[in-house]
Amino acid sequence: MLQLDLKTNKAASIDLLRLPLLGGLLKWRHARTLLQIPLFVIAVAMILHGLFGPVLAPRNLATTLTWIHFRGALVMVLLFAGNFFCLTCPFMLLRNLTRKFVHPVRNWPRRLRNKWFSISLFVVVLFVYEWFDLWASPWWTAWLIVMFFAGALVIDSIFKHATFCKFVCPIGQFNFVAATVSPFEVAVRDHDVCTQCRTKDCIRGARAPEAPLVVIQRGCELALFQPRKVGNLDCTFCLDCVQACPYDNVGIMSRLPAEELVRDPLRSGVGVLSRRKDLSALVVVFAFGALLNAFAMVSPVYVLEQRLANLFAVTTELPVLAFIFALFLIAEPVLLLGIAAWITRSVSSKQRSLVSTAARYAYALVPLGFGIWLAHYSFHFLTGVFTFIPVTQAAVAELGSAIVGQPRWGLTGMAPNVVQLFEFGFIALGLLGSLLVSYSIAATEELVHPVRVFVPWAALSLLLAAAAFWVLLQPMEMRGVVLGSG
Repeated sequence: MLQLDLKTNKAASIDLLRLPLLGGLLKWRHARTLLQIPLFVIAVAMILHGLFGPVLAPRNLATTLTWIHFRGALVMVLLFAGNFFCLTCPFMLLRNLTRKFVHPVRNWPRRLRNKWFSISLFVVVLFVYEWFDLWASPWWTAWLIVMFFAGALVIDSIFKHATFCKFVCPIGQFNFVAATVSPFEVAVRDHDVCTQCRTKDCIRGARAPEAPLVVIQRGCELALFQPRKVGNLDCTFCLDCVQACPYDNVGIMSRLPAEELVRDPLRSGVGVLSRRKDLSALVVVFAFGALLNAFAMVSPVYVLEQRLANLFAVTTELPVLAFIFALFLIAEPVLLLGIAAWITRSVSSKQRSLVSTAARYAYALVPLGFGIWLAHYSFHFLTGVFTFIPVTQAAVAELGSAIVGQPRWGLTGMAPNVVQLFEFGFIALGLLGSLLVSYSIAATEELVHPVRVFVPWAALSLLLAAAAFWVLLQPMEMRGVVLGSG
């Protein structure tokens, strides 16, 4: 029986902050700003090229870097390291600069201190991506980036703490969920040191000795108290806690991926997972949204859309697309999770409501959902990994300089049939992870017959994996890949 223990022996863990060079860089007080600056410059270049550059998506920095390279690099980093993209987020660079002049005093409304609003934005982004064909529109992609900058700037100029990151940003919510399967987490090295600490600087911020009311280093703005923090949910890897801790007792520690999804302790800043219906809903949208987003790029989706348009007697895409989203993100999850939860409750030794049962076991879908996102995004990334070179060359040439040479439009990436092997591997790995997590939850929760409880959730994971494999075998659109030189 698989045993996943949240109380991992940190003394035996790898700590990235104690590695030569890398550790020194990440512990440097200005490391985050240093890492954000190049991404900010790239983001500005993407906006300008998207608004004023070529309208052909494969030859524009906005669409090429956003929909091929950013998404691919994002999931790869999450898989192998953790939520380092939130650490280097360029939206926060402008926000932090603004906060030197604007000091917000308002708290985010209590009724919105959950994930429901950000879930809605997550779904809206997925919907708009398909409705406006964002992968084919540099102009709309550029405006999407602008809206993210504006959202972070406006919200965090009005409300205190990291409100945008914790309660609003849909990219952040994606990263939080995906990072639960990452091999590293920001964590305490020695809990005994924290027990003896009286100042709690990691959450309160470090104060000037001569002026206790003056904060010289902010603590965690996401309300994660390190000694009671569990896992990567809501953690942006900002490392403010590392800078604030007077005992150098916080590191980036290795751990068993997905271990935080199994047990159900009280977590600082997050609470108890089984009681967080909003987090469970976020996980469901994450998992089923992965399948929907991948399905939307294969040929059968056009057949489905045409049949629905004929059925509804409509000539516009909006109602058809809305129906497909409602089907995949509402009806299908409610039906499948409802059946699994009903079977679980009928054989379980614990008498929970259907909603509570589904909320508890939904977290087992995270590894498979991430595997599907990874397979989808890696397809675009690996088949177009070199496309940024000719697009950048062309963008520089438009400025009247040939310093980086003439565009080499023939550069693309790996062959699709080779990439497909990676895709199958990622989904298989995600399926294995979901099976292990669902069984571990059942073994932790059930005193009698955990296998009986495990079976319906294993069946659900196998069903979703089979659907994902089927999608991979369909003809896929080469969205955003550079065209030939003709």
